[in-house]
Amino acid sequence: MDILIIGSGPAGISAALYAKRAGADVTVISRGSGALAKAERIENYYGLAEPVSGAELEANGIAGAKRLGVKFVEGEVVGLAMNDDFTGLVVQTAKEKLEAGAVILAAGSTRLAPKIPGLKEMEGKGVSYCAICDAFFYRGKVAAVLGEGEYALHEAEILLPHASKVMLFTNGKEPTIAIPDSIEVHKEKVSAVEAATENGTERVSGVMTEDGTFTPVNGLFVALGIAGSVDLARKIGAAVDNNRIVTDAEMATNVPGLYAAGDCNGGLLQVVKAAYEGAVAGLAAAKYVRKR
Repeated sequence: MDILIIGSGPAGISAALYAKRAGADVTVISRGSGALAKAERIENYYGLAEPVSGAELEANGIAGAKRLGVKFVEGEVVGLAMNDDFTGLVVQTAKEKLEAGAVILAAGSTRLAPKIPGLKEMEGKGVSYCAICDAFFYRGKVAAVLGEGEYALHEAEILLPHASKVMLFTNGKEPTIAIPDSIEVHKEKVSAVEAATENGTERVSGVMTEDGTFTPVNGLFVALGIAGSVDLARKIGAAVDNNRIVTDAEMATNVPGLYAAGDCNGGLLQVVKAAYEGAVAGLAAAKYVRKR
């Protein structure tokens, strides 16, 4: 396909509309309703004589895209990478791989981050958000993943061939998928990420749970819930600043063929801003694939 858009909210659908009208073959992948559908009433958006529910506005947007011929795929995205010859991008879902000339990240922002003492402080010192990037550094070491779903399992399975032991900390939640016996599961709520000085540098030394148990680990990979746009950007090496994706005026990231639009770029978290950025990204991505 020409363009694959991750997310079916205002940014994703606007991107799809503009890219499709520009002549591109466009597919949208989504797990279903997003933040917009949770809004009770929308009454500050251009063209609405009367308030509408977020769910209605979202449904109308998707229907309009389908009318133009935009294709839709349901699935959970767990990974993003360049293809083997670096001519396109590969999106990994829980069930399949999809390849496109350009990808637009429009899956919104992660509004809730785990407030676990030591987690933020140890980022880059044993706390990672990308197993495909950092698994190699844990050869023969003990690695852990924080999460409970498909995304967490995907990260753990990437670590298995490298680490001597892989654990899954579900942070007080029940796993939503079957976990293979090769991965050790800890269901207790995590109370802290502990650190110790190693060769003059402070690094992750283990995970403390609320029952008072300390479990030694060399690294902790965060994969809570589902992978958002920022998580996916990190996986492919796109620049991220303060939990927002860095883009230029055309919504392009520093990775060729990768664009981002909407809440994941920070700023005003409003439908009108998301729709604008989606339109810019859709046109820019269509122009990009035509020149390939």
